[in-house]
Amino acid sequence: MPARRRDEALGSLERLFAAKEIVIHCGSGGVGKTTTAAAAAAEAAIHLGGKVLVLTVDPARRLANALGLEQFGNVETRVPAEAFSSAGVEPRGELYAAMLDTKQSWDDLIRRHAPDAKTRDAILANPLYQNLMGRFVQSHDYIAMERLYDIHSAGTYDLIVVDTPPTRNAIDFLEAPARMADFFSSRFLRWLTVPARSRVLNAASRPFYTIADRILGSQFLEDIAEFFLLFQSMYAGFVKRANAVTRVLGDRRTTFVVVSTLESAPVREAQYFISELRSRELHLGAVVLNKVLPGYLLDREATESAQRMCGEADVLAGKLADEHDPAVLERVLCEIGNSFLNFQVVANREAEVRAELSSIPDVVANVPYFDTDIYDLAGLIRLGDKIWR
Repeated sequence: MPARRRDEALGSLERLFAAKEIVIHCGSGGVGKTTTAAAAAAEAAIHLGGKVLVLTVDPARRLANALGLEQFGNVETRVPAEAFSSAGVEPRGELYAAMLDTKQSWDDLIRRHAPDAKTRDAILANPLYQNLMGRFVQSHDYIAMERLYDIHSAGTYDLIVVDTPPTRNAIDFLEAPARMADFFSSRFLRWLTVPARSRVLNAASRPFYTIADRILGSQFLEDIAEFFLLFQSMYAGFVKRANAVTRVLGDRRTTFVVVSTLESAPVREAQYFISELRSRELHLGAVVLNKVLPGYLLDREATESAQRMCGEADVLAGKLADEHDPAVLERVLCEIGNSFLNFQVVANREAEVRAELSSIPDVVANVPYFDTDIYDLAGLIRLGDKIWR
C-alpha cells in the first residue's frame, strides 16, 4: 500500500477496542506484554466506559502489583475508583482484574459438567486429582480457555482484555481445547482405562500393562485408570466446549494484539505468532512495539550536529573553553557525537523493522523508553496514553 494511503488506513487502539469484546495480548517473555495489557484495559475503562476486565493467564503477579490490588485471584476484583482518582483521572467505566487459578478453575469446571453428583464427588476426592491437574500437559492452557469462555458467556463485561503466557505457550493456549479433546478420545487413554473397565486384557494392551505394572505398580495403575474413566464421562462436554471456544476465538468480536520489542529475538517471535494467527484466520488487530528509540535520532539536523561534534570537536572545544581544559571538552564532545551516531544506527534498524511489521495490522503503536519502571496505576495510564490514540 502506498505510504499516504497506508497512513490514512491506520486506526487506533481506541477504535479497535471499541469494536471488540475480547482482546488477547500475545508475545514473548520480557517485552512488556502484561503491562501493556493492563494499560490498554485501564484506557478502555477511562475512555470507553462500561465494565472492563483484564484477565492474566501468566502466573506472574506483576499485574496485581501495578493495579495496587491486595487480593488478586480467580474471582474478578474491581480496581477501586480511588486508585484512578489518585492517578488524576476519573474513568467513565469500571476496571476489574483476575488471575487464573488453575486448581480452582478445574474444580468449578467439574462441578458444572460432571454428569451426576456421584461422579463429581469421586473426581474431586480422587487422590491423584490435585497432583495431575497441576502437572497435566495442557491443563493450564485448557482451563484458561474455559475460564475465558465462561466469563465471556456470562455477559458481565463489555470488554475482556487477556494477557497470555509467552508466545510459544500462547500457541498452546490457542490449541489447548482441541488437544484436550483429542487426548480424551486417544488410544493411549483407552489403554489407561482398561483396568477400570474390565479385568480382561486383550492381546494388544497386555504388553503395555505388563511394563506399566512393573514400573508403577498395579494399585497406582488402577487408580489412574479409575480417575481417567471418571473424567472421560465428561468427554462430550469437553468436545462441545472446545468447539464453542474455537468459535469465540474466530468470532469478529475477538481480536489479537501482538506485543514485542524491536530486538531480534522478540521480533522473530512476533513474526512467528503473526504468521500463526494468519494461518488460523484469526484477527490480528494491532502490533504494540515497546521501548522504541526516540524519533529525533533520525532527524537530519541532529545528525549533522553530531557529525560536526565528532569532526570539529577541537574547534568547538576551543570556543566553549572557559575554565575547563579544552582537551577534556574535545573528548567529551567527540564521545557525545559518536554515541548519538551509534544510537542512530540502531534507530534506523528499528525503523526498518517497524515498517515491515506495520504492513500487516491496521494499528501499530509505539511505546518509548520510560525514565522509571511502571509499578502503579498512574504509570499504566502514562503508558496507555502513548498507545491509545
